[in-house]
Amino acid sequence: MSPSYQTFSSSIPPSAEPSAGSIAEEEEEAHLIRRDPANSLTTTTTTTTTTADTLITTMPGIFWTIGSLYGAASVAFGAFGAHGLKSRIADPQRIASWNTAAHYQLIHSGVILLASVAAPQNKLAMTLLTAGVTMFSGSIYLLVLDPARFRALGPVTPLGGLCMIGGWAALAFGRGRVPIPPRT
Repeated sequence: MSPSYQTFSSSIPPSAEPSAGSIAEEEEEAHLIRRDPANSLTTTTTTTTTTADTLITTMPGIFWTIGSLYGAASVAFGAFGAHGLKSRIADPQRIASWNTAAHYQLIHSGVILLASVAAPQNKLAMTLLTAGVTMFSGSIYLLVLDPARFRALGPVTPLGGLCMIGGWAALAFGRGRVPIPPRT
């Protein structure tokens, strides 16, 4: 006869005042009780997880959502650039800039999606890619729509490009690379 397992969980509310320099953490205890009917032994294991631990384990899911939303937005922005923007903006260079922003956003949304699955522990790469897309494509969209109003965003575009380059480098040299099995 195999042992039976029961799982119990309880929630302990976070402290009212966190200690200086720390995050208020919500702790959750999970008790796993193993009962072996053959010898009447009971083993209890207690594990504690914090909000920070939970956030770290859900980060790949957050980046999956961000990558998906960025992908959907890039398709919408690309369609707007192809159909709606031409009637509002006569300058072909500004329209080309819009299309470049949508193109880079689409490519990097796919990279964020893949990184969230292939290298979920490489938060640096996904954060840099997300920030890079936001700054690079976002600043171009705003500059195309109203160059005079958003003139101050001009320097943000190359910073976004540097973040995207950093994200690629973090993927190349960071932890989370999928090992390639040796040839036999």
